[in-house]
Amino acid sequence: MSKTLKIIEQLIALESVTPSDLGCQDLVRQFLQPLGFQFDAIQSGQVSNLWAKRGTSQPLLVFAGHTDVVPTGPLEKWNSNPFVPTVRHGKLYGRGAADMKSSIAAMLVATEEFIHQHPDHAGSIGFLLTSDEEGPAIDGTVVVCQRLKERGEKLDFCVVGEPTSAHRFGDTIKNGRRGSMSGTLTVHGVQGHIAYPQLAKNPIHLAAPAIAELAQTVWDQANDYYLPTSFQISNLYSGTGATNVIPGALVAEFNFRFSTASTAENLQQRVHAVLDRHQLEYDIDWTIGGQPFLTPKGTLSDAISKAIFSETGIHTELSTTGGTSDGRFIAQICAEVIEFGPINASIHKIDEHIALDEIEPLKNIYRKTLENILL
Repeated sequence: MSKTLKIIEQLIALESVTPSDLGCQDLVRQFLQPLGFQFDAIQSGQVSNLWAKRGTSQPLLVFAGHTDVVPTGPLEKWNSNPFVPTVRHGKLYGRGAADMKSSIAAMLVATEEFIHQHPDHAGSIGFLLTSDEEGPAIDGTVVVCQRLKERGEKLDFCVVGEPTSAHRFGDTIKNGRRGSMSGTLTVHGVQGHIAYPQLAKNPIHLAAPAIAELAQTVWDQANDYYLPTSFQISNLYSGTGATNVIPGALVAEFNFRFSTASTAENLQQRVHAVLDRHQLEYDIDWTIGGQPFLTPKGTLSDAISKAIFSETGIHTELSTTGGTSDGRFIAQICAEVIEFGPINASIHKIDEHIALDEIEPLKNIYRKTLENILL
């Protein structure tokens, strides 16, 4: 058994369902301490965070990730206990196998190998770990980044171990993510008897043209890194349950996934302009789940792309698709943020797994990225 696989199995065996860490970060600390790292454990609410750093000079390359995992779902549907790492047919099964305990283990061993081979390397190496990525993400990475910003800590490069590979291991790295903003729109009407529409105001009828316009609006254009901003309605409800009553209100829940070509403020203004133009009486509650971030092609993407090709022969692609990640917080204090990790097909699913033959290449890619940046 490789050292990387052994650490993955140790991490999977810890039932760190968000926001619990249950000793994962202690294991990381025990591994890194002999390598000369200094540590700062940052507790926030129920969340455990760890900042570890070796060295004091620039550039600083940070490995970032999360030790928490999503709940297992029905245990009886798993073919083996999700917290007992199990090898079947060339794959390692367990909750967190792909998202993202394999990445953490690979980062640790890659760092150890790099330091042993190059003890006098340039720059510094850091680790930023949280147990609040799969949850609300309010006591995790965002708290650590704020603490580092207050200290004046300068991060030059960050590799986040999210599972980014789509079809073949190494085929995709994330150099940014779209922002997410949700809104709850309430359109007010006047309830009344359906036989006397002149005495009521039907909010469904009133809102329909405005909703259609919002759905057809082109918010911005695609570019080299992003698809166009999308607007999607997730829930639409109204009515009293009776068939002879005009309802008094309609509620529409919607979401924007937006690129750096738009801002949350601009999108909000444009939505309000459409609703005002249709002369609706309405309220909107806005929730910004995350701002977009983008790392243009540059030093870090070139370094990790070169490492991927060296290990797999694949010319990786830059992508900004998918949901949000903690990269959005790190990008506020770090010039270049790239996400790379295993194939993501099984993440959050029953029987989550990683192929055994991806584990050592993953570790090697992280090590070669260190070499390409710090040597």
